[in-house]
Amino acid sequence: MDIIYLNDLRIETIIGIYDWEREVKQVVTLDLEMAGDVARAAKQDAIEDTINYKEVAKRLLEYVGASQFQLVETLAERVAAIILDEFGVPWVRVRVNKGGAVRFAGDVGVIIERGQRV
Repeated sequence: MDIIYLNDLRIETIIGIYDWEREVKQVVTLDLEMAGDVARAAKQDAIEDTINYKEVAKRLLEYVGASQFQLVETLAERVAAIILDEFGVPWVRVRVNKGGAVRFAGDVGVIIERGQRV
């Protein structure tokens, strides 16, 4: 299994359970690992044969930026579903970081894995 990754994708969105969080956008950071077979793309040197991480980033910037979830868990699930369903990825690991959510902690969030490792 090969991994294509996209780290430190920062997106402003409405996220949180408190009243003040429903009124201001906060930055969440996404780190993604996506399973794929890069051998064909490497052999053909063609973007059509691999996961186009620019398109993944563009889609997530649009989706997450417009979302208004209460929980980072829900956001992570929806991001994983988009990657699996829309980009034909068999397995994904999604890390959502909501920095500043807990006083005295550098970051806090959730990591999920969905799909089947190839």
